[in-house]
Amino acid sequence: MVVPSEKFKLNTMKAKTVLLIVDMQNDFCMREGALYVSGAENDVKRLGRFITEHSDSFDHIILTLDNHNVVDIAHPVFWEDQKGNPPPPFTIISTEDVKHGNWMPRFEKEKAVDYIYQLGKQGEFPHTIWPEHCIIGSAGAAITEGIIDPLKLWARKGRFYDIVVKGTNPLTEHFGVLMANIPIEGREETQLKSGLVTTLLSFDEILLAGEAKSHCVATTIKQMLKIDGFAQKLVILEDCMSDVTGFETLAKPIYENARSKGVRFISSSDWPWMQNS
Repeated sequence: MVVPSEKFKLNTMKAKTVLLIVDMQNDFCMREGALYVSGAENDVKRLGRFITEHSDSFDHIILTLDNHNVVDIAHPVFWEDQKGNPPPPFTIISTEDVKHGNWMPRFEKEKAVDYIYQLGKQGEFPHTIWPEHCIIGSAGAAITEGIIDPLKLWARKGRFYDIVVKGTNPLTEHFGVLMANIPIEGREETQLKSGLVTTLLSFDEILLAGEAKSHCVATTIKQMLKIDGFAQKLVILEDCMSDVTGFETLAKPIYENARSKGVRFISSSDWPWMQNS
């Protein structure tokens, strides 16, 4: 779901640079957050300062919101073992676990099992059980204060930001900005967001920051690089993102592939110099 400022796009589309902020939400960025990403509070400080100091250097901002139902395929309540116990957070559920009945879905059993098998075929991100996080309508799902405050200052100059909501379908994970991990036939919210692709590619430069580097940012990069036109426009603000603890090397191949395709990786403090060099 995209909440766009369509009637204001004629002004923003004249610009050359867009800032895409992935999931800078309380549950990821605050120490007391349900799925706190270690180091995220410092990423927020750097990105907030970047927005404030260079607000006239980029022309549009798009933020994503990870939004989940309580009953979600990646939450403990969705699964149970043979004794009826839910898996603890950070449990990995594999195709073998499902095959042997180590973990069984409590809801939508056929669809859930099929999802685990499809995810296994991808062979990239294992199905991980997360603490309940970014529940729709909760404080944890809100954009964190260190980002929303400089964002409001930027907007008060007569600008309008867009919000992209992802993760609302309870039967598939939705790490990447552009589509769910396993799109579901007939469910538009899981399919490729072609309108968002068009909007992003209309800019000359796409600055990318957010949480977590190991999962949602990495998958966003992976999805973008499957579409012509993104590699030469993408700039990763690598000091404005952190990994989920324990998953620091999970997405290493994605970042190596991005570098090999010419994606630029810079510090937020270097961006104006790099831009003008």
